[in-house]
Amino acid sequence: MARLRSFQRLAAHFVDIADFLLVYIEEAHPSDGWVSSDAAYNIPKHQCLQDRLRAAQLMREGAPDCPLAVDTMDNASMHKASSSSYGAYFERLYIIQEEKVMYQGGRGPEGYKISELRSWLDQYKTRLQSPSTVVIQV
Repeated sequence: MARLRSFQRLAAHFVDIADFLLVYIEEAHPSDGWVSSDAAYNIPKHQCLQDRLRAAQLMREGAPDCPLAVDTMDNASMHKASSSSYGAYFERLYIIQEEKVMYQGGRGPEGYKISELRSWLDQYKTRLQSPSTVVIQV
């Protein structure tokens, strides 16, 4: 949840230059599976889409201003085998511009670095605010 709050702050800071989306995927540490000792919630493995939708609501509570999508039960957005996937197992940050991945953060939890995403967005914002020089030959 701390990472989610950091993400929410980042999204609020860059709302003028970027659209943000959370995608809820398969539960990383289900209460009836590989349980984490620091799990904030007791969420069992999803048996159906309704289970996944209920669990995703907890994510929405952590970032209420950010749109939320929920992966399908076959985890289409998560697995690299899918041509439209991002390999987000279990946490990952992306910047997508004109259907092209411009930034791909490392796999979470170790590779999930809001600071890297902030740096990329800061640089992008600077480029947007810099006047561009146009040379016209007559």
